[in-house]
Amino acid sequence: MLCPVRRLALLFLAFLASAAAQELKEIRGCRHVPTDWADGDSFQIAMPDGKALTVRLYGADCIEWHVTDESDARRLREQRRYFGISGPAGKSAESIRQAKDFGKAAAEETARALAKPFTIHTTFADARGDGKYQRVYAFVTTAEGEDLSARLVKLGLARAFGVYRATADGVSKEELEERFDDLELQAARLGKGIWAKTDWNALPDERRAQREEEAELAEAQGAAKLPAGVKIDPNTAARDELMRLPGIGEKTANLIIGGRPYRTLADLDRIDGIGEATLKRLKPFLVFNKAP
Repeated sequence: MLCPVRRLALLFLAFLASAAAQELKEIRGCRHVPTDWADGDSFQIAMPDGKALTVRLYGADCIEWHVTDESDARRLREQRRYFGISGPAGKSAESIRQAKDFGKAAAEETARALAKPFTIHTTFADARGDGKYQRVYAFVTTAEGEDLSARLVKLGLARAFGVYRATADGVSKEELEERFDDLELQAARLGKGIWAKTDWNALPDERRAQREEEAELAEAQGAAKLPAGVKIDPNTAARDELMRLPGIGEKTANLIIGGRPYRTLADLDRIDGIGEATLKRLKPFLVFNKAP
């Protein structure tokens, strides 16, 4: 058996190794690669060595405009409700068209902002949303020195939502989230981008409808959102896979992704919204075999 001092030393070394694994790597001179599937917050780049990389922005969520399955459709509806642009009953088709137009506008703004070589900071953390595409989370800084996520939120072409982490220049995850929330509030107040189309009288009802729908789905699915015997690893699971866990919605799934790595079930207790009761419900569905 290890003596207490020896054990503490090994734990400290493990902590340092974990911290090093999470350090952001700076890559300058990247180029935007046009594709027919890119969104404003998810797109392909070419690194200086010529290798292709698909990045997903930290902290910004642009409207879906490539809707190919039920998951995409649900996500688009949730985004329309968030911005208060779902439209009156019987007008959903027009609302969907308008929302997709804003999704396309965000992709075009990203392409414009990245017309010149730019810099990314990434840990190469897995950013798969639905598990179909390999992506990594990254901060993207334009040639003019502007953070791309902040730009999209400020222009009203994205909401402040998603996975956050500390920046390379020392801004904490919590402070970054608050800064993006402030930019979103400012964009809404000025009627920028999508916010120019917001029906402010209907917005509370739209957001309430979304919450009620999510609660209803969670109640109907109960603890059986995953097939019997299936376990997932919170260190590698995609967002949509995490959302199949009992009591886990999109916001909590993003927090889990942003808080990686986890070595035991107890580590998940540090995530906002996950308490003792939720941990008990999660236990049968989790396995921890791929943490750094």
